[in-house]
Amino acid sequence: MSATPDPSGTWGACRFCGVAVPPRASRCEICGAGDPIAARDVARAPRKVRLRLRLTAALRTAIVVVVVLGLAYAVIPAVLSGPPVLTGDPLTTQGGYEIGPGNFTVIYGEITGGDYVIGNFSTYAPAGTNIGLAVYNSTAWAQFRNGSLPVPEWSAGPSADARIVYSAPVTDTYYFVFTNPYPAASSLTIGVYVATQYESNVGNSGFA
Repeated sequence: MSATPDPSGTWGACRFCGVAVPPRASRCEICGAGDPIAARDVARAPRKVRLRLRLTAALRTAIVVVVVLGLAYAVIPAVLSGPPVLTGDPLTTQGGYEIGPGNFTVIYGEITGGDYVIGNFSTYAPAGTNIGLAVYNSTAWAQFRNGSLPVPEWSAGPSADARIVYSAPVTDTYYFVFTNPYPAASSLTIGVYVATQYESNVGNSGFA
């Protein structure tokens, strides 16, 4: 059965894809199929057309439900868990480092003014060899990287082992530079174990 657009201004449906078709439209704006079914004729459309319309409507509904469920699955756990919690600080760390003669390794991070970093370091290969530590703020670190010898904020060693206790005077990024003081000609690579912990000035949990 052929149908003509509904002259009353009522929306119809595409007989192919089932989407709504504007009043007095001669073809579907989505798939381009012609001869849309006016709303008044949908109930009298051929059985094959009515079945297609029901199937496409069901498919669109299923797609919407799947999308909604997917969004809910992604969003609800995040809402229930609340904002993300930072689980660490770059200046709370521990590990071993191999430092070649005349070279250095560095750990760094931001310290709030008044907060501090505590910890220790000790050399293990060769046992008893010395290592130096210097703490630079961001300005002094830039000078150090350019080959200058800036005055550190705090230093320890050279020593085979030493405690680290540094309190930042102002908020800045601080660099803990561990240096092998032996000349390149010595070919002496030093293994050093470093453990540090960031402490807030609000409370002190201590460091073993």
